[in-house]
Amino acid sequence: MTSQSLRILNRPIINILNDHLIEYPTPVNLNYMWNFGSTAGVFLVIQILTGVFLAMHYTPHIDLAFLSVEHIMRDVNNGWFIRYLHANGASMFFLIVYIHVGRGLYYGSYQKPRGFVWALGVIILILMMATAFMGYVLPWGQMSFWAATVITNLFSAFPYVGEPIVAWLWGGFSVDNATLNRFFSFHYLLPFLITGASIIHIAILHQNGSNNPLGISGGVDKISFYPYFIFKDLASWIVFGILYAMFVYFAPNYLGHTDNYIEANPMVTPAHIVPEWYFLVRL
Repeated sequence: MTSQSLRILNRPIINILNDHLIEYPTPVNLNYMWNFGSTAGVFLVIQILTGVFLAMHYTPHIDLAFLSVEHIMRDVNNGWFIRYLHANGASMFFLIVYIHVGRGLYYGSYQKPRGFVWALGVIILILMMATAFMGYVLPWGQMSFWAATVITNLFSAFPYVGEPIVAWLWGGFSVDNATLNRFFSFHYLLPFLITGASIIHIAILHQNGSNNPLGISGGVDKISFYPYFIFKDLASWIVFGILYAMFVYFAPNYLGHTDNYIEANPMVTPAHIVPEWYFLVRL
């Protein structure tokens, strides 16, 4: 029986999973601040799954986008639930990633020999910001339209090439149907790019091993990832799952903006054009 189990563990794909998720040697002194990487992975999966289901009913056209979102909310079975999972999942995803980045800064995880892991993590964060911004445009409410107008116009600050870049982003002379179409396409595509980059991020991290609170590298005082850290990570998943559920069920619009429930109107500018909170944190 033991030899049969060993043969299964030596098979190609199972061997990779075993090396990275089960027998991966982990520093024994990792605290709960190291749980946010796996928690971010869970929310990435949630965002992709809910996004795929939303895309089945969404129409990327300026005359139909707002109505298709209302159709999802009112007519599609559990559409309101999927949309609120997706909208609040983005906020939870960024919260977890910001804590993950803060832990890396505090404990010096950017230092040699993990410099490339850190650089790849920064690229993942930039891809997340681009994906979230384009997703914010898709409901085609007032805040969506004017946020797209303001943010894309920032590129006009570049000398000589700024105006052509803005026109290229818009696909015309203003934020219009072409803009919405390409934003939808990229919003659907980029999460899979983020997933690929995250897998590489983990693979490169596991080459040199995880950092630890003491900042000491070495092959001593390490234990297998399973079962010790799997259950430790599970505790964080449950805590953030409860927080996530509280927003989804009791305050689904708390982190959004009321103006986005008004259909986009290029002739009426909102009193306050503000991005989502996770962009305000960075500003």
